[in-house]
Amino acid sequence: MNVSLRQLRAFLAVAKLQHFRRAAESLHLTQPAVSRHIADLETELDVRLFDRNTREVVPTEAGRYLQSAVGRVLEELESVLAHVHSESERRHGKVRVAAAPTLSAGLMPQCIAACARDYPALTVQLHDQVQTLVLDSVRGGEVDFGLAIEPADSEAFDSETILHDPFVLVDHTSGSRRLIDHQLATHQVEAKVMQQAGHTHTAFRMVEAGLGISITPSLSLPASDHLVVRPLTPVARRAITLIRRRHRSLSPVAELVWAQIRETAIQLSQARRTLSKST
Repeated sequence: MNVSLRQLRAFLAVAKLQHFRRAAESLHLTQPAVSRHIADLETELDVRLFDRNTREVVPTEAGRYLQSAVGRVLEELESVLAHVHSESERRHGKVRVAAAPTLSAGLMPQCIAACARDYPALTVQLHDQVQTLVLDSVRGGEVDFGLAIEPADSEAFDSETILHDPFVLVDHTSGSRRLIDHQLATHQVEAKVMQQAGHTHTAFRMVEAGLGISITPSLSLPASDHLVVRPLTPVARRAITLIRRRHRSLSPVAELVWAQIRETAIQLSQARRTLSKST
């Protein structure tokens, strides 16, 4: 049957108010438009829905049954449509995320691609920054949240650790340099620093040139046929942490991106476990 929601809403308004003009006013339609909707509905159903006279419009028996049944159905439908609309609104907008360089390269591309696939109306704007600027951006509210390397000032943020990234010379501004220096000191290793590099790619090219070896987080490993990677013993890891301003809730769209980054980290951890078992 070719029955429309407009016809059913017009029918319910007339049945409730028992008056075409008042029904038209309640629907913000003209009276002829309401009369046409009722006539079309009666034609489609092949049944008379109202008894009319000069003073009143009264539902017939079929009309009373339809009023009772359709009223419940439309209420449920309106609730479903409102919920869908709400979900749609939650997936629109822009989310700003600050991330340390190795995390920008190692985690965020997969996350941004997944968001573009699942939430095409949502834009993720990545702020690729050194660790100190990531923390400052989150504190200052310049971004919705950040992806950092176990920030030293953890009391300043609400945080969630999503990944433990193993180390397999980073510069002083990176989040990992502090952790590497601590591990070397813990094991009483005195490392002779040959060069200070501002980017991990620079350090890798120096290793390729035979200038020494480098310690780096697993997420920053380059795609190179000229480097050999070996695990460290004992194993040392850095905690990859999602951070937001303390006691500040995220917007619904920012919550979606936060959850997607967490899911990306879980998938990476599972892939690593699978690889380690196979080797």
